[in-house]
Amino acid sequence: MFEQGSWCAVPGLMIAIDGPSGSGKGTVAAMLAAAVGLPVLDSGLLYRLVGHVALARGISLQDETALAAVIDTLLSEVRWDADGVAWNGENVTAELRSEQVGAAASQVAALPLVREKLLGLQRELAKGGAIMDGRDIGTVVLPDAPAKFFLTASVRERARRRWSQLKGQGGSDLDTVVAELKMRDQRDAERQHAPLKQAVDAIMIDSTTMRVDEVVDRMLAVLQRRGLIRRAT
Repeated sequence: MFEQGSWCAVPGLMIAIDGPSGSGKGTVAAMLAAAVGLPVLDSGLLYRLVGHVALARGISLQDETALAAVIDTLLSEVRWDADGVAWNGENVTAELRSEQVGAAASQVAALPLVREKLLGLQRELAKGGAIMDGRDIGTVVLPDAPAKFFLTASVRERARRRWSQLKGQGGSDLDTVVAELKMRDQRDAERQHAPLKQAVDAIMIDSTTMRVDEVVDRMLAVLQRRGLIRRAT
C-alpha cells in the first residue's frame, strides 16, 4: 500500500502517533506523511529544542520560570520546515537527536509551565492538517484527532534500534542504552503532568517484529477504512 504521494488526506486531517522512546514514531510519521501528503510536526523536537537551548545557555532544567522565558523568546528564533529545525539560522536537527539533549528534553517536558507554553503552538500548527508524534499527542495535544495510533515495541528492541544509531558515534554499549531507556520510560510514565499513556481511542501497534513499511501499511489501511484518505488520481 505504501507509495510516496499515493494517497490524499481529507482537508485538515490530524493524525496523532504516540509511543515510548525508540518505538519508531519519527520514522513512521515521516513515511506516512510522504504517502498521504501531510507535514510532520515532531512535538518531541520542540522539547528537545528547549532542552538544547537551556544546556547551551546554562539554564537549570528545573527552573520552570527561566525555561518558560526561553520559550517566549525562542519561538521568534526558530524555523521549522522539511529540512528540520533551525535555531538562530543554524540547522540544529542533528544536535537535537543526541542522548544528552534527549535526557534534558525528558526533564523539561515534566514541567507544567513548559508544557502549557508549547501546547498552544502545537495545536495551532496542526490545524491545517498534520501528523504529530510524541508522548501525549492523542491524550493532551490533539485529543480530538480523528486518527490516533500508539506505537510501541519491546524495551530490548527499542534499545537495539537506538544503539544502532549511536554506535557509529562512539555511543554507549547496548546494556547501558537498555538501562537508560528503562529509566526514561519510567520517568515519562510517572510524571505528574501529561504522562505517557495510550489514548482510549488509539490503535496500538507493536512493531517489535514488524518492518517500518508494514507499520505504515497498517496505518494506511485504518485511515482508508475510516474514509480519511483516498487514492490519489
